[in-house]
Amino acid sequence: MDLDTRYPALSDLRARARRRIPHFMWEYLDSATGTETGMVRNRAALDRVLFLPQVLKGEVTADLSVELLGCKQGLPFGIAPVGMSGAMWPGAERILAELGARHAIPYAMSTMATRAPEDVADVVGDQGWFQLYPPRDPAVRADMLARIKGAGFHTLVLTVDVPASSRRERQIRGGLTHPPQITPRTLWHIAQCPAWALGTARLGMPKMRFIERYSEHKGALPSTAHIGYLMRIAPEWDYVEMLREEWSGKFVVKGVLDPEVSLRLKDAGVDAVWVSNHAARQFDGAPAALDCLPGIRAAVGPEYPLIYDSGIEGGLDILRAIAMGADFVFLGKAFHYALGALGAAGAEHLVQMLTADLRANLGQLAAEKPADVRKAVVSGV
Repeated sequence: MDLDTRYPALSDLRARARRRIPHFMWEYLDSATGTETGMVRNRAALDRVLFLPQVLKGEVTADLSVELLGCKQGLPFGIAPVGMSGAMWPGAERILAELGARHAIPYAMSTMATRAPEDVADVVGDQGWFQLYPPRDPAVRADMLARIKGAGFHTLVLTVDVPASSRRERQIRGGLTHPPQITPRTLWHIAQCPAWALGTARLGMPKMRFIERYSEHKGALPSTAHIGYLMRIAPEWDYVEMLREEWSGKFVVKGVLDPEVSLRLKDAGVDAVWVSNHAARQFDGAPAALDCLPGIRAAVGPEYPLIYDSGIEGGLDILRAIAMGADFVFLGKAFHYALGALGAAGAEHLVQMLTADLRANLGQLAAEKPADVRKAVVSGV
């Protein structure tokens, strides 16, 4: 099967994935929060970034590799952390960790993954990043950091834009609970997705395996919340400082839209700021993440590493984010659409598709490196 002919765009993978992922998990993956206007703003902001095509420049050979946090990455994009990853497609965490290692791109694992860091240690290679929701208990934090480091993850990503649980109304209507409950409704959803069902039967029902050993808390939670909400806190500046002292590897803070906060994080010894509005999944009233990038770049200066996610749908979007000030871009939903569509072959196809799209657009702009597109911007935010 010629995947590029049948699935030439992310939208094609998404359409197939929607038929193969049970509805209650699809609504978790595909949704934002509120009326989802935040997703619309993310898309609109990306579409506003335009470039002047470059002509009469001769042939240009593009080099897609980039330097990030002292490491050479094979491509200017990586695999973002997504909670419940293996519930959206069986075995997702190991598939994506191995994919990242094979292509020399970062794989960022979520605290709320359905596998523990130890479960992917043998396949993640030297591309392991770990996204941490801040645990409340210092002893839990110390044990988590030791496990993360022991499994070979070298970059810690602290997510700070989840001070409270979001509503995610589509998720509520879809019927997903934490932990997932087997009901007549969810059974009907599962029965319509035999590949997902067989894979899940083989691997077992998804659980948040990293945090389950710490899940001693009891009490009522909303149906869309999970035990992690009882374990974690809304961090303050002293928490960032403690983590910087306790973690010996590279340290990134994710979920920042404010230039002043970004500058203070730089001054606090954080190695990179990750600009993101959580793909509009947490707060529907935030600005588009891309709209915040130029101000943050101006605040932290030209050399400080900035990472971006939110709304990326293709190679051109990756270049748009880089043009607005990012050094590196992560995609989360896209890789899970690809897995849902075609399994491991879909994730590999997505990398090839994004790579081809990047090369095609760099060719239009006569750009040898992704960062060179900044010279061709004619309109933005």
